[in-house]
Amino acid sequence: MFPTDILIAYLAAVLVVVASPGPDNILAVSRGLSQGPLAAALSAAGAGLGILVHTTAATLGLALVLQTSPLAFLAVKLAGAAYLLWLGFKALRSRNLISFEPAAKQPLRRVFWVGLMSNVLNPKPGLFVVAFIPQFVSATRGPVHTQMLVYGAIFALVTALLFSVLGAFAAQLSGWLARRPKAVVAANVGAGLTFVAAGLSILALDRRR
Repeated sequence: MFPTDILIAYLAAVLVVVASPGPDNILAVSRGLSQGPLAAALSAAGAGLGILVHTTAATLGLALVLQTSPLAFLAVKLAGAAYLLWLGFKALRSRNLISFEPAAKQPLRRVFWVGLMSNVLNPKPGLFVVAFIPQFVSATRGPVHTQMLVYGAIFALVTALLFSVLGAFAAQLSGWLARRPKAVVAANVGAGLTFVAAGLSILALDRRR
């Protein structure tokens, strides 16, 4: 059902996709800098679970609704854009997404929840899953639903692991960054602008793409 050569090609493609800069890995890195490897891992786990949500939706055909219903697509697009824009403006205004003040630390449950919702409310991963995973699926190799879910689980696992590693590396730089207030401000502004750019790019999405 899962030939080795297909799996290798799929893993290589997933690594390239996951390593590309985006709001989810920026969020995990920010949590690593502010609160350490555990917070980064929870944010990463939230993003990974979000990929599973998108994959399950695609497998059940719910993603097809977004492609065929202008109203449903618009609702999801506006919700996702609003959430990412809110995260971006909050980071730009308060500049405490990356903070070393004890009072600014987020509860770990909230860290996980924000990581999950930033992925689930973003229609881009859902549309990407619909376009990407089926390229590696074949009805001649077994049930299509099973293949979709397994490939989605691999995607989610790679996402969670790679983001956790990035967050752990970032945590090692927290001491250096804490001694440089201007660098902290610049990092917060950069993270905020990334979320704003992601939100604006969602607003520009066309369901036909």
